[in-house]
Amino acid sequence: MAAKQKILIVDDDNNIAELISLYLTKECFDTKIVNDGEEALIAFEQYNPNLILLDLMLPGIDGYQVCREVRAKANVPIIMLSAKGEIFDKVLGLELGADDYMMKPFDSKELVARVKAVLRRYQPVKTEEVIPDLKCVKYEDLVINLSNYSVIFMGQAIDMPPKELELLYFLASSPNQVFTREQLLDHIWGYEYIGDTRTVDVHVKRLREKIKDHANWSLATVWGIGYKFEVRD
Repeated sequence: MAAKQKILIVDDDNNIAELISLYLTKECFDTKIVNDGEEALIAFEQYNPNLILLDLMLPGIDGYQVCREVRAKANVPIIMLSAKGEIFDKVLGLELGADDYMMKPFDSKELVARVKAVLRRYQPVKTEEVIPDLKCVKYEDLVINLSNYSVIFMGQAIDMPPKELELLYFLASSPNQVFTREQLLDHIWGYEYIGDTRTVDVHVKRLREKIKDHANWSLATVWGIGYKFEVRD
């Protein structure tokens, strides 16, 4: 029997945390509840969760700082939970490395669906036998392999979440083709994704921090439209 996936629930409102735990337990997840940022960082090391549900407004160390410290150590998926609905809060959460952002109060079915969706994106690719038609694009000093979710830049393996890699692969697969933010959002996140085009901007910014412009290619902004993977002669 496969081990249950572990969800770390970080919320200072224990009633909400217990309710979330109940939803997820019914879906055969293993859960652990902590109520502040310091406990969250300790539990992250000891519990080794598959996903973290992280409230932003926590006593002591807030959710933003917890996200920042977790991201410095691992790529475990993080879904932020908050009663704050301003676009600034959502963008900041995504920039710090969150994979999704949910507003309180939320529907239990939607929460479970988002947890499952994020976990699916982080599942490792099963290797069976060599497949000749690998999903891989190569440029000078850059190899993006969607078959095993790996990126090699300047001879070094680059660690990045699945959505960043999928976005980079999609753009690099169609060199010099311009895509609008809406097209990228629909293709990478899906039509059912509840978010806005700033999500694309945030992920492109994070990609540029990891994959610097090359003499022969770059991740280019087409002002007023969107982005392209520009390849120069």
